[in-house]
Amino acid sequence: MAYAPIEDHGIIGDLHSVALVDMRGTIDWYCCPRFDSPSVFGAILDDERGGRFRIGPVDAGGRTKQLYLPDTNVLITRFLSDTGVGEVMDFMPVGSAEEDRHRIVRMAQCVRGEVHFQLDCAPRFDYGRTPHELHCDSHGAIFETDALRLALDSPVPLSTDGGDVHAFFSLKAGERRTFVLERIPDEGHSARPFPEEVCQHLFQETVEYWRGWLRQCTYRGRWRETVRRSALALKLLCYRPTGAIVAAPTTSLPEGIGGSRNWDYRYTWIRDASFTLYAFLKLGFTEEARDFMRFLKARALEQHSSNAGPLQIMYGIDGRHSLDEHELGHLEGYRHSAPVRVGNGAAGQLQLDIYGELINSIYLYDKRGEPIDYELWRVVVELLEWLGEHWDQPDAGIWEVRGGPQDFTYSRLMCWIAFDRALRIAQARGFPCPRTQWRETRDRIFEQIMERGYSRTKGAFVQVLDGDVLDAATLMMVMGHFVAPNDPLMTSTLDAIRAELVTDSLVYRYDPALAAPDGVGGDEGTFSICSFWWVEALARAGRLEEARLAFEKMHTYANHLGLYSEEIGPSGEALGNFPQAFTHLSLISAALYLDRALDHPR
Repeated sequence: MAYAPIEDHGIIGDLHSVALVDMRGTIDWYCCPRFDSPSVFGAILDDERGGRFRIGPVDAGGRTKQLYLPDTNVLITRFLSDTGVGEVMDFMPVGSAEEDRHRIVRMAQCVRGEVHFQLDCAPRFDYGRTPHELHCDSHGAIFETDALRLALDSPVPLSTDGGDVHAFFSLKAGERRTFVLERIPDEGHSARPFPEEVCQHLFQETVEYWRGWLRQCTYRGRWRETVRRSALALKLLCYRPTGAIVAAPTTSLPEGIGGSRNWDYRYTWIRDASFTLYAFLKLGFTEEARDFMRFLKARALEQHSSNAGPLQIMYGIDGRHSLDEHELGHLEGYRHSAPVRVGNGAAGQLQLDIYGELINSIYLYDKRGEPIDYELWRVVVELLEWLGEHWDQPDAGIWEVRGGPQDFTYSRLMCWIAFDRALRIAQARGFPCPRTQWRETRDRIFEQIMERGYSRTKGAFVQVLDGDVLDAATLMMVMGHFVAPNDPLMTSTLDAIRAELVTDSLVYRYDPALAAPDGVGGDEGTFSICSFWWVEALARAGRLEEARLAFEKMHTYANHLGLYSEEIGPSGEALGNFPQAFTHLSLISAALYLDRALDHPR
């Protein structure tokens, strides 16, 4: 089977992991039991060696459609053929008392005429590195390795081919067959059959969970369905046991086809997750914000107790610090885009901007969620004590360059936000702190940005102090309330970014031909988060018609389900890990502000 386009996927999940399902009815990415576990199905990274689980028509030449059951993360893939219309409904039960089972439920049914289905279940454990044993009985099959056992309950007879199983079955209108793939937790448990009534109970339980969760959403604006789908996607990226939020559920989907910009995003970036917390709070989802604040607090207290210096920029979803990066040379990568990487070496970088995002999220949580406690406040004070001594030094920046540290303007901006928001918390809550010192540091950062972060030659805020390369990250100066949106320095920056980095509604993060080498090289697409930053910056500057048109155009780059990857390629194709939290949270932020601005124009 050829590689399905990245955008031809929907996702399902159980708040521990997700599965990607393409429009052919194939699960070609699934890690079990967690987001960061080795893959069981990984055909999206190697068509031959990755493994897949397909249920679809024998004749794959017909038309296909995908949609979500409204207000849920239950995915429906429809097959329209000459003989009839069939569909596969996929979901992962959420809220069940036996969460350690991690089930994937696949309901194949015929809605019109007759459809001839084919099932192929070909797991490849541990990224295709570990062989498995296969055991079949009257209920289905068990795939077993020393580390993981999966059982496939099948209502139809299975044939075997090596370690894989297959089935052919025909359904007429109104007929259904349900297949359940579940993890068997340990030797003390066994596989079990799933009668249709049990499967229906799991289905109803899952639908009720997602619809009940979504009812908390407070947004009722113009782009209600778009925002709610983004919220549902973000929720799928939450790891329920700890409250961590992954940047994306995939690894090594390339930023450029055939290139080497392939990274593992199945971890919790302080930056990405802090912005996600903002999106949840703005939409009324306080439980997710509270869970993530617990995760953040635990990481900050770890740092405090060990006197370990700066925070890491990212952590494992269980809070672990070690994320060693290595390459899987036996996998060819998506459409021959090597290398495939596991782990992320950027975890050891110094990225000073994370302090601004972290403390801003604490500020927002204290304001919109629950008051923070004094223990966390003491950690904030100690973090700022460290930052006060180190803010004026080069770092790797928001884009995690690997070509050496630089004096990034965005990093300085976020250091300013760290001190500014901490002062606001102290003022609102009466917490003790070195106010005079913090104000002086905040003002020194402000003056440095104004004196060295703005290029008179370029007429814009620039990527690096004393430089002349534009960077879309400077759009955050408006959203961070560093400068007024109608300040001449900002309006000229908007004009410069439009001239150099914007193509239609799409925005490049910077011009790689002009920027200092980032240590990686290779082509990349436009960054979708930058495109939504652009929309919000325009709206805040009062350019509402321009902002609205750019926002509506960005909708055309979503996939058929309203999902976005990290980047958009030259032909409008999705690039990078999918779906990406950063993109969806920036969409939510832009939608909320633009909606208010259109209702109350200045």
